[in-house]
Amino acid sequence: MVDVLLGLQWGDEGKGKIVDYFAKDYDLVARFQGGPNAGHTLYVGDTKVVLHQIPSGVFHPGKLNLIGNGVVLDPVTLKRECDTVASFGVDLRQNLFISERTHLILPTHRALDKASEGSKGLQKIGSTLKGIGPAYMDKTGRNGIRVGDILDKNFTTTYIKLRLKHQKLLDNYGFNEDISAWEEEFFEGLEFLRQLNIVNGEYFINEQISKGKKILAEGAQGSMLDIDFGTFPFVTSSNTISAGVCSGLGIAPQHIKDVFGVTKAYCTRVGGGPFPTELENETGEELRKTGNEFGATTGRPRRCGWIDLVALKFACMVNGVTKIVMTKADVLDAFKELEVCTSYKIGGKETDQIPFRLDKSPIEPVYRKFPGWNTPSVSAKTEADLPETMKTYVAFINDYLGVKVHYISNGPGRDQLISVG
Repeated sequence: MVDVLLGLQWGDEGKGKIVDYFAKDYDLVARFQGGPNAGHTLYVGDTKVVLHQIPSGVFHPGKLNLIGNGVVLDPVTLKRECDTVASFGVDLRQNLFISERTHLILPTHRALDKASEGSKGLQKIGSTLKGIGPAYMDKTGRNGIRVGDILDKNFTTTYIKLRLKHQKLLDNYGFNEDISAWEEEFFEGLEFLRQLNIVNGEYFINEQISKGKKILAEGAQGSMLDIDFGTFPFVTSSNTISAGVCSGLGIAPQHIKDVFGVTKAYCTRVGGGPFPTELENETGEELRKTGNEFGATTGRPRRCGWIDLVALKFACMVNGVTKIVMTKADVLDAFKELEVCTSYKIGGKETDQIPFRLDKSPIEPVYRKFPGWNTPSVSAKTEADLPETMKTYVAFINDYLGVKVHYISNGPGRDQLISVG
C-alpha cells in the first residue's frame, strides 16, 4: 500500500514537517521527483534541519528511505546533506537507498542553468540555478548520466563525452566562468555516492509492497509547478502531481491509496510567474514577516497572498486528493479579517476554472471575506481548542473543494498538528 503526500500550491507548503510527522506510521519513505531546489524543513529536537534530496523519514529509526528514479540527484548536495544527517547519529548505510536509474546533475548542468537564466533578461522564470532543468532536459533528450553509470569502468569516458557537448552549448551562451572547483566537488561526491546503497529501485520498492509494507511517497515543489499542469512556463521540470509517483518510483497505479495534499492557510510563491492573489501591500508584508516566508533553499523572500481556492480545487482534481493538511494556520492569528479567492474575473467574465495561460491576461481575483479569529491558536492541542472562526474558515474551504481538511498545523513543532473533522 502506497500513500502519497505532496504540495497543492507553488511549493513551500511545509511538507517536510508533515512527512516527518506521518513517517512513524510507514515502513518506507520515498522521494519520487524533483531536485535539490526543494527544501523540506523539519526539526530534530530543537534543531532545524533542511533536507533537499534525502526523504524526510530519515530521522526515524528502522524506517527505510528511497531516492527514486524520478529525482535528479546532485552528488555534492547529497554528500553535504548526508554529513549533516550523520551528525545526528543516523546510519545512512542502513536506511538510505538510491535507485540506479536516478539521473545525475553535473557541474555543467549548473553552468547551463546559470547561462540560460542569465540570457532571459526580464523573462527569467526564477530558476534556483541548481542545474535541475538542464538535467531533466538531458534525461528526456536521452543524453543523461544515471547513478548506475558511475559503477561502470567506462564512466569517465561517458562523463567527458557529455561534458564536451555541454561545453559547446555554453560557448554559444558566451559563458566562460571557471567551474573546475565545481568538478572537484562533483567527483568527491561521486566517491561518496558509490559507498551508499545503490539499488534497482523499482524491484526494491515493489518487493516492499509485496511484503505488505506501508510506503509514503514524498513529493517536492507543488502541484502548480507541475511541468504539464502548472503555470507554464513558470514551472519546474518534473511531474509534481500524484501521477508522477508511478513513473518516479516504478509502481502501478492500483497500489496508491490515500493522497494527502498539503496547503497553507494562505498562499505563497517564490520566483517569477503568475500569482493571482498576491498582496503587494502591508498585508502581504505582514504575512511574510509573521510566517517567516523566506525560501528554505535560496533564502529568497516569498511572495504572499490570500488562499486561492480556484487553484486549490484544480490541484485537488488533478491529484485525486483524499485528505488535506492545512499548515501555518497560526500565521493568520493576528488578522482581524481574512479573504478567500473563490473565482477569477478575466476579460470581464467570471470563472472558477484555471485558464490555459495565467500569465497572458490580467486576472482579478474575486474574494469572499471572513472574520479572523484574532487570537493565538498555537497552544491548541485538539479540535475543540481551535477558535470557532477558524473552524468556520476551514468549513467553507471544505465545502468549496469537496475534500476535507483532516489536519491543521498550528506551529512548527512536531506536536503542533491537530486532527480535525
